[in-house]
Amino acid sequence: MQSSGDANGPERRTAWDAIDWRKADRIVRNLRHRIFRATQANDLRRVHSLQKLMLRNHSNILMSVRRVTQVNAGKNTPGVDKLVVKTPAARGRLVDQLATYQPWKAKPVRRVYIPKANGKQRPLGIPTITDRCLQAMVKSALEPYWEAKFEGSSYGFRPGRSCHDAISKIYLLARPNKRKKWVVDADIKGAFDNIDHAFLLKTLGEAPGKELIRQWLKAGIMENGVYQDTEVGTPQGGVISPLLLNIALHGMEDALGVTHNSRGEIKGRRAVVRYADDFVVFCETKEDAEQVKDHILPVWLAERGLSLSGEKTRIVHLTEGFDFLSFNIKHYKSPQTTETGYKLLTRPSKKAVAKKRKELRELWMTLRGHNITAILNTLNPIIRGWANYFRTGVSSKTFSKMDDWMFRREVCCVNWMHPNKSSQWRIKRYWGRMNKERNDNWVFGDKQSGGYLLKFSWFKIDRHILVRGTASPDDPSLREYWLMRRKVNIRNLSASDVRIAERQDWACPVCGMHLMNGEELHRHHKNPKCEGGSSAYLNLELVHLYCHQQRHADLRKKKRDAENENLD
Repeated sequence: MQSSGDANGPERRTAWDAIDWRKADRIVRNLRHRIFRATQANDLRRVHSLQKLMLRNHSNILMSVRRVTQVNAGKNTPGVDKLVVKTPAARGRLVDQLATYQPWKAKPVRRVYIPKANGKQRPLGIPTITDRCLQAMVKSALEPYWEAKFEGSSYGFRPGRSCHDAISKIYLLARPNKRKKWVVDADIKGAFDNIDHAFLLKTLGEAPGKELIRQWLKAGIMENGVYQDTEVGTPQGGVISPLLLNIALHGMEDALGVTHNSRGEIKGRRAVVRYADDFVVFCETKEDAEQVKDHILPVWLAERGLSLSGEKTRIVHLTEGFDFLSFNIKHYKSPQTTETGYKLLTRPSKKAVAKKRKELRELWMTLRGHNITAILNTLNPIIRGWANYFRTGVSSKTFSKMDDWMFRREVCCVNWMHPNKSSQWRIKRYWGRMNKERNDNWVFGDKQSGGYLLKFSWFKIDRHILVRGTASPDDPSLREYWLMRRKVNIRNLSASDVRIAERQDWACPVCGMHLMNGEELHRHHKNPKCEGGSSAYLNLELVHLYCHQQRHADLRKKKRDAENENLD
């Protein structure tokens, strides 16, 4: 990738801190809407024209670089070129490179491993930063087309859809008054690693960017300095890989004979809910479930180079229950309270609870010797995140048990910190009614600063509202619907942050994008604290992390300009 020379006109110089993100987001969003509408109209010629426009659109480059280098979890993980992009100047140069690139050859992915829940290791393939940005650009072009085609039963790695949507759909299908009580709890063996390249490329058709996708699929792997060819699979770790997996698995409903009536309700003997490569099929009889597991699915998956995992795929009755996305879904006997004699409960799975306790135990041990503020700052985000995830189910008993377990860890921590102090001294120092909104005298915290450790049981049940049918954020006719749905994520905010967000009409005052777009949020002081500004409600605004950095960069620039004027 080389910058353009004089023959191609003047070189572009992107000032990252001066980008109009509101305009860039609007342009990309409008293009996605147009691709979606053209797909609905079955105008493939227009679809391909708009996709090509998206691929060379400067706003798409800007949004892709922002996503890869600032938002995605792997932003600080280098590829085989050992390059990471952390500064505004470096991001601006990357944008300039992508805007003037010559014909590109994909680099191999870097092999890394992460631990799995079963003790094994999951292989990841990390592309270079440049390849990741290009993948994000291609994804923006392809995704709206496929969003117009994807089935409503697919919830993983799709815009506007989440684990909670999949669990909510399962809840509706598994209610005791329904007839589909036999479940094929399925898992695809090494889905990302075994997708057939020929099938995937054929399914993509003549889509713009297809040649780049072919290169990424065939780029190979570098592990410990040794190169390996990739004949099958798409690297788990690439930006575009989840979309490619969903494309490969599209059509599962048709294979299972799932149909819908005019109201979108499921007709027939079967139903399916899929989250990426994990899925469950609901059947009316055990014999039908065996037919699905042993014949229909193996044949359908074989066309894609995939197969079911023998270890993880099984047939269960709802009275036995099954785990899905860390929830346990099961029918419990309740002859006195329900007409059917059973009630359906979705609880945190035993594995999920054990895993979280192990994580918290290790953190408590690591935090020995740290002050109370460090303990609270480390543990509170973890408690809030775990509780918010499981509060959509029946979790009150689990939360109460977790609080009891945490109390014992608190006692051990304080005893270790103050071995020569009495129990009364420790209690008076670290426990009390720290949370003034609750009548609880056993809240652990720091009485000097007023900070305290959250309790799981403070997070009451908050049912998730299931996404509507095949609805997609790329559908311009559903704009108001998606604005309302984004507010579902307010459970992750404090009450004071919700007040600030509502005052801003849920828009970031810097970039103009919706606050709940997946980026980290920060509080910004309109009148800086260094200039006497307070932390009062009216002096605060909620902004995205990188918008916060951009705002402070603007303030520093204005200050420098003012100082230079005074010198002149």
